[in-house]
Amino acid sequence: MDIPRKSQAKKRRVRRILYALTAVVAVALITVGVSRLKPAAQSVEEGTLWKGTVVRGPMIRNVRGMGTLVPEEIRYVPAISLGRIEKRLVQPGAQVKADTVLLELTNPEIQQAFVDAESQLRAADANLTTLRVQLGKQILDQEATLAQAKSDFNKAKMQFEVNDSLGKQGLKSSLEVQLSKIAAEDLENRVALETKRVAGSREEVKARLAAEDERVRQLKDAVQLKRTQLNALKVRAGIDGELQTVEVQVGQQVTLGQNLARVANPKRLKAELKVNETQAKDIQLGQRVSIDTRTGIVGGRVIRIDPSVQNGTRTVDSSLEGELPKGAVPDMSVDGTIELEKLENVLYVNRPVHGQENSTVGLFKVDPDRAGATRVQVKLGKTAVTTIEILEGLKEGDIIILSDTSQWDNADRIKFS
Repeated sequence: MDIPRKSQAKKRRVRRILYALTAVVAVALITVGVSRLKPAAQSVEEGTLWKGTVVRGPMIRNVRGMGTLVPEEIRYVPAISLGRIEKRLVQPGAQVKADTVLLELTNPEIQQAFVDAESQLRAADANLTTLRVQLGKQILDQEATLAQAKSDFNKAKMQFEVNDSLGKQGLKSSLEVQLSKIAAEDLENRVALETKRVAGSREEVKARLAAEDERVRQLKDAVQLKRTQLNALKVRAGIDGELQTVEVQVGQQVTLGQNLARVANPKRLKAELKVNETQAKDIQLGQRVSIDTRTGIVGGRVIRIDPSVQNGTRTVDSSLEGELPKGAVPDMSVDGTIELEKLENVLYVNRPVHGQENSTVGLFKVDPDRAGATRVQVKLGKTAVTTIEILEGLKEGDIIILSDTSQWDNADRIKFS
C-alpha cells in the first residue's frame, strides 16, 4: 500500500487556499466594477417633450390675475322717506338720467307734516312782519320825544343866554338868571336821558327781531326738510347710467335707509383682478396692465391694491384706458397681465413646469448631438408669467426640457427615441 507523502498534501492545501482567495478578489473586483457602471439611460419619445432655448436680452417681469369688469361709479339708491311702493316706473336694464324717477312712494303722514310746516312758517312770517311794524312805531315815538326834548332844551338855552346878558346889564335879577339856567340844565339832562332810551330801544328791537328771524329760519329749515322728504317719495336714479337692479315690489312697505335699487355707469368700467398673494408683493400703483376681455385687449394702470388677503389672493383694481372692446359689460370675466419691471441684458427661458423664483432645480439640458439630455443644476432668478431668469448653470443657446420631468427624478440622463 502506498503511503502519501506529507509534502504533497501540504501543496494541495496551499493551492486550494490560493484558489479561494483568487475567487474572492475576483468577485470583489466585479462588484466594484458593476457598482461604478452608469445605469442605462431611459428612452423618451422626443415628440412628447416641450423644450425651450435660453436667450439673452430684455425680459419683462409680469404677473397675471383673473377677475371681472365692474363699474367705477355705482349708486345704491336708498329710501330717504318711509312709505309704501305705489308705482314702479323703470325696469332693470333701462338707461336712466340722474333725475329719472324709478319708483313712487306714498306716505300721508309726510304730506300732512309738510302742510303743517308750511302753515307754521306763514304764521311766523306774519308775526315777524307785525313785530317789525310795532317796534318801528315804538322807535319813532321815542325819537319824536327826543326831538321835542332837544327843541325845549334849545329854547331854554337861548332864554338863559338872553337872561344872563340882561342880568349883566342889570336888567334882570340874578334870581331870574339862575332859574333860566336851571331850566336849561334840566332840559339838557332830559335830552341825554331820551337819547339813551332811544339807543336802548333800538338794541331791544334788534334783539327781538333777531329772535323772531331765527324762529322763522328754523321753520324754513323744517319746511325744506319736509319738502325733501316729500320729494323723496319720488325715488330718482341720482346718476346717469343703467338701472341694474330693483330690490322692492309694488305695495311693499319700505323703511328709512333701505336699499331700493342699484344704478351704475356701464361706460366707466374698471377691472378687479385676483392675484396670488406671493406674486402681488411687487405690484405698485401706476404700473401698466393689459386686460384681455376675450373680445379684445385694452390697456390700463393699477389704481388700487387691496391690503388684505382673501383665499390666498389680493385684489388689484386697474383702470381701463381708451375705447372698450365691443361686448365689454359689467361682471364680464377678464384676464389681466400686470407689468412689474423690465430687466435688461439677462439670460432667460420659458418657465419650466417646476421652475420657481429664486430657487435651484435640476433641469435636463439637451446634449449637443440632440440624442438625449443630461440633468444639470440651474439657479433661477426672477420670474414672469411665461419666462424666468437664469442666474447660473446654463448659457445662451442651451436647450432645456420644460415639461414635467418628475417621472425621471432618479435618472441623470435620458435618450430620445
